[in-house]
Amino acid sequence: MSKLIYLDHAATTPIHPDVLQAMMPYLTDQYANPSTLYSFGREANAAVEEARAKVAALIGADPVEVYFTAGATESDNWAIIGAALAHEKRSGDGSRQAIKNHIITSAIEHHAVLETCEYLEKRGFEVTVLPVDEHGLVDPEDVRRAITDKTILITIMHANNEIGTIEPIAEIGAIARERGVLFHTDATQSVGKVPVDVKATNIDLLSLSGHKMYGPKGIGALYIRKGVRIQPYMHGGGQESRKRAGTHNVPGIVGLGKAAEIAQATMAEESARLIELRDWLIERLTTTIPNVRLNGHPTKRLPNNVNVSVQGIEGESMILSLDMFGICVSSGSACTSGDLSASHVLLAIGLPHELAHGSLRMTLGRSTTREDLETVVEALAGTVTRLRAMSPMYA
Repeated sequence: MSKLIYLDHAATTPIHPDVLQAMMPYLTDQYANPSTLYSFGREANAAVEEARAKVAALIGADPVEVYFTAGATESDNWAIIGAALAHEKRSGDGSRQAIKNHIITSAIEHHAVLETCEYLEKRGFEVTVLPVDEHGLVDPEDVRRAITDKTILITIMHANNEIGTIEPIAEIGAIARERGVLFHTDATQSVGKVPVDVKATNIDLLSLSGHKMYGPKGIGALYIRKGVRIQPYMHGGGQESRKRAGTHNVPGIVGLGKAAEIAQATMAEESARLIELRDWLIERLTTTIPNVRLNGHPTKRLPNNVNVSVQGIEGESMILSLDMFGICVSSGSACTSGDLSASHVLLAIGLPHELAHGSLRMTLGRSTTREDLETVVEALAGTVTRLRAMSPMYA
């Protein structure tokens, strides 16, 4: 088999060797529960708090504002449901009623956000889903116009997981703060790749995940700005300041902390390297293969994201063909890889169904080289020629 070329870092990343090394003692000899009082447990607790400080430093937060979760999906659910339920009160008959009941989101959010909003709609909350432009950008003025006196929360992602577009969160955060509305952002794809400063951008709640930045799976965090009212998400213990019960995943937390530390130290240099490779790949794909278009914003995009639509071919056919060359790419979010329907993100930016079905997402990472990308372009060009010759959709 030829060398594996992995271009699906938006789906998951390999654990950095230094992250694995940092985790190993807590998978073997240092196995104590950090909630215990004896010195063995206090050592584990110290490791948890050290990791908390490293995650906080990466996003410009205070350590007490970082709460560990099982991943970004849990963080998204907690942020949205927790904020919504914090605005309920009990009526005289014991039922709960929302004091405010309106949430604003966008059409291109991850399903962890969209489906959570749909869940709240069934409980009587109102949800406004904002459109995006042809590049996937939310207009901050649309956000401003959507706010009512019943708006609880604005939840707009920092960067899209499929097309890589980076949203104007500083402008949206300023509007939210001005109107006294909570602002949550799913920063799963952006944290560790581009600078994130929760204070400067007026973010109240932020979700992140370890396995998207060379940390382990099964660990994430939710930033909750001091003073924000939010209901606990899990009950049954005093962990995480009684906001998220359950024994701490110490190896995962230590791994997340180390991944955050590495990301902060290497982000500037690595992002510059990836942008150069990204732009080279975009230029080669769109000039050497006929009828290929770039999806997402041409410049306001993640350093490692390339999403293209290839006319006349199904994305799944290209993925399986490239897999035979040892090349790993996707057609969108890994969470919906088994779904044959067109991407909701690509439809939201105005692509017809046939082009949306013919999309490829290539996300670069630490191991990606120029030689790898040259191999990918050559393999994809041959694949496209072969598949188009058999396609009734392409003349």
